[in-house]
Amino acid sequence: MRVAIQGYEGCFHHIAAEGYFGEGIEIVPCATFRELTRRLEEGAAESALMAIENSIAGSILPNYGLLQDLRLRVVGEIYLQIKQNLLMLPDVELSEIREVWSHPMALLQCADYLDDKGWRLVETEDTALSAAQIAREGVRHAAAIAGELPARLFGLKVAAPEINTIRNNHTRFMVLRRSADCREDENRDTINKASMFFQVGHRKGTLANVLNTMERYNINMTKLQSYPVPSDPFRYLFHLDMEFQDVWEYREAVLHMSAVSDGLTVYGEYTRGRHI
Repeated sequence: MRVAIQGYEGCFHHIAAEGYFGEGIEIVPCATFRELTRRLEEGAAESALMAIENSIAGSILPNYGLLQDLRLRVVGEIYLQIKQNLLMLPDVELSEIREVWSHPMALLQCADYLDDKGWRLVETEDTALSAAQIAREGVRHAAAIAGELPARLFGLKVAAPEINTIRNNHTRFMVLRRSADCREDENRDTINKASMFFQVGHRKGTLANVLNTMERYNINMTKLQSYPVPSDPFRYLFHLDMEFQDVWEYREAVLHMSAVSDGLTVYGEYTRGRHI
């Protein structure tokens, strides 16, 4: 299976993709999330894995807009614990290190570890790309901050594991496929989560009418995210994730929510994701 990811071989998207699909997949690297959805639509990949939120940094708002493309469907999710490691060539000692290369966010996540080292911090495009460059060019004076997968892929050693300051750091990824490749009855017996978006008018109680439906039908709301409608200033769409036990109660709830909102679209029904 070909899986499109944002980033490069060995990045956290790659780690999450292997956690969901297994190690026998072919990675289709993409520089941006928009390229990721385009490659999936064009058939360059059968599935795609897209980060949607992080437990520290919050939601990736532009990606909610990408999910509204009705040619794509959410068919699953997975949660990945982010573990940053210091990687270097196998025969290099810490005393030889003068620079640390990584994505700016990764450097920030490891600030406490790096503060007293006196190393020059070099911001790069991608964590895994930094590791690959050190391995490919045999750079002895530099280390990379990245996940553990690049060490295995590029023959580096983990000189210091889990150096990120906040250990309880998780990213949620959504698994996407083309709508044309999804059957209506696929995973019907195992679905217990859904993602959708809706809009409400500027009328008193409209949002409450939609949300109160979930309590009535024993549904647990796990995410509510508002984001602006670019073509309509100061109007907002709402992304909603919900978990449920009874599929038929969920179906009834969606019908009622559609009736009391100004349009509701479900773009994914799937099985609640596991944490890796």
